[in-house]
Amino acid sequence: MESLYITYIYKGIGLYGGLFHITVITQTFNIFIYILSAIILQLTAFYPIKIYINNLYNIYESIPKHKIIEKKGEEFKIMEFPLIILFIIIGAILLMSSNDLISIFISIELQSYGLYLLSTLYRNSELATTSGLTYFLLGGLSSCFILLGTSLLYTNSGTTNIDNIYIIYNISDNIQNTTNIITSLYESYYINFSLLILSIGFLFKISAAPFHFWSPDVYDGIPTIVTTFVAIIAKISIFIFFLELVHNTYNTYTNYEYTWINILLISSLLSLIIGTIVGLTQFRIKKLYAYSSISHIGFLLLALSINNVESIQAFLFYLIQYSIANLNAFIILISIGYSFFYFISSNIIYDKLKDKNNSPIQLISQIKGYFYINPLLAISLALTIFSFIGVPPLIGFFGKQIVLSAALDNGYIFITLIAIITSVIGAVYYLGIIKQIFFDKPNYEFKLFSTTEINTNKNDINISNLEHFNIYRLSSSLTLTISILTLIITLFILMPQEWLSMANILAFIFFNY
Repeated sequence: MESLYITYIYKGIGLYGGLFHITVITQTFNIFIYILSAIILQLTAFYPIKIYINNLYNIYESIPKHKIIEKKGEEFKIMEFPLIILFIIIGAILLMSSNDLISIFISIELQSYGLYLLSTLYRNSELATTSGLTYFLLGGLSSCFILLGTSLLYTNSGTTNIDNIYIIYNISDNIQNTTNIITSLYESYYINFSLLILSIGFLFKISAAPFHFWSPDVYDGIPTIVTTFVAIIAKISIFIFFLELVHNTYNTYTNYEYTWINILLISSLLSLIIGTIVGLTQFRIKKLYAYSSISHIGFLLLALSINNVESIQAFLFYLIQYSIANLNAFIILISIGYSFFYFISSNIIYDKLKDKNNSPIQLISQIKGYFYINPLLAISLALTIFSFIGVPPLIGFFGKQIVLSAALDNGYIFITLIAIITSVIGAVYYLGIIKQIFFDKPNYEFKLFSTTEINTNKNDINISNLEHFNIYRLSSSLTLTISILTLIITLFILMPQEWLSMANILAFIFFNY
């Protein structure tokens, strides 16, 4: 048992000559990313690769005995798939601990190039290739901003070490006021401008408004399993990097009223508005997820911009709970798509959808009446969506409540009102999904196999007669994962102390060391 004991590094430790700095925050979120990545990786093993129908021979004699149906996911055909995942995780871990301009750029590019490759991994998919190319081009543009920002930081500070830049940033005004020598290279507004450009590149990466325009199309085009990685893992690492950057360059000692952190507040306001308003017009579910993510990024940026113990606690708690809820939403979406393997729809629009093998569920209308097909999975999705809305007593309600409370306590009244109004408006498109799941009738009919024609009476095969087809049930690991994540979202009110205490302790350690 001693090997399972984890010792936290309270004061932090520098590695490789100061290129990386390990702290309790980075150590905690390293473990968190490992857990989320392990959960996402099991999704590749869910789709039934081979389905033996020998057991059904006695039920329907027209089925050829020992017939095997091949349904192999594209990721199983590519040997580089686990290596690409490893690059993404390593890049995310290194970025959170980066303490030098060089290591920051290398880490973000290692993570980004892994995501570009993963997005275009499905070579036979036109949508995935197009979306992956779009992601690569706009991701390259954001990398240019990051590279320009790091270059200006080095030019205006003379060092690549982040700690040295923090010191220069905070004492530059005092140097200017107490000496007559030329110190123009160390004026804080020069470094402010450099950090502003650097932050624009990272806001591109997390798809915060107004730099969000790439994410809806990319989320919708790439396979759903890949979308899960893009939407969760990459954003966690960048937000944790932002946390230390904001904390050490906050406008405490400088004489300027406006600093680069103000762009985070502006981006937060635009993310709340755009993510909510534009989301009302969406009918494709992954695009709706993308705009929902943009809206939640607004809450994270708001908490991040305040920079005190209360707001950092709110930021850490919101990041953890939203990552869990978002992961559960994507896993359920994938599970619903695979559960339709033995159903057929008469809707012509569904038949014309591209890349259905990699993204089975693309339209919101495809899950119409799903409660009558799989009630438990429909209820789990509904609870996750209610958590996105912020309905008490689900975990999403407490996340929003803590962020808004921190904003009000620090005088951010206007943006708090905007956040509340957009949350109410955003509930409209969330409740639209709930309505279609529970109150509309499904337009699916039960089928046996898509490749086997069976002449049988439709009355013999119906939705209520699924006990004969146990071979199609979701895997035990997947159902266990969905159950645990849903219980965390639902039963948070019964065990809030552990989660809130962890966020509170991390915030206190962050400020005291």
